[in-house]
Amino acid sequence: MWWMIGVGLYGLGTLTEALTTIFGWSEPVFRSWYIAGALLGAGPLAQGTVYLLLPRRIADRLAVALVTYVAIASAFVVATPLLYDLVEPNRLSGVVMAWQWVRLFSPLVNLYAVVFLIGGAIWSAWKYWRQGDASSRVLGNVLIAVGAILPGIGGSFARAGVIEVLYVTELIGLLLIWAGYRVIVGDRVASIHREQRQVSARFPTENDER
Repeated sequence: MWWMIGVGLYGLGTLTEALTTIFGWSEPVFRSWYIAGALLGAGPLAQGTVYLLLPRRIADRLAVALVTYVAIASAFVVATPLLYDLVEPNRLSGVVMAWQWVRLFSPLVNLYAVVFLIGGAIWSAWKYWRQGDASSRVLGNVLIAVGAILPGIGGSFARAGVIEVLYVTELIGLLLIWAGYRVIVGDRVASIHREQRQVSARFPTENDER
């Protein structure tokens, strides 16, 4: 569920960027972009990983804390006045917010994503590498980790005023995350098929005997 929410918000964030580039800046799109992209970022994807790595009770508490924190931050994003003289026609940037302290909410969510999404993928890759098995899972988790790092790098450029780098790193990052997922899932499907063939070989059906 959390990964589904994360992918949806990832798509919403990139959609707002595309709309601004094509049609120009608008206040509702800007506020939606800041909440879905700049504020939440990979937080929901990280929360999905939390449920894999930690006991359910701890993961539930972290989920409540994350939702509460983001809800408070989002309220300030919606309430902050905007400095329209700083608006650039086809670019999105947090510098237009009059309450610049609101931007301090996003680093904590980004740190949460670094620890659990990126750190979780790296830890999983290391674990499978140490086991000497499932090389596809090692590769898949490495791709996911690199894909999750790239938007953070792009975000650093965006805060420095080079917004276009963020768009490119988001696209490449999403492709790498998807590729990592496909590598892992593809290996799992192939493993299931091999097991089914082995079972069929050991216990042939009536049709096989014929």
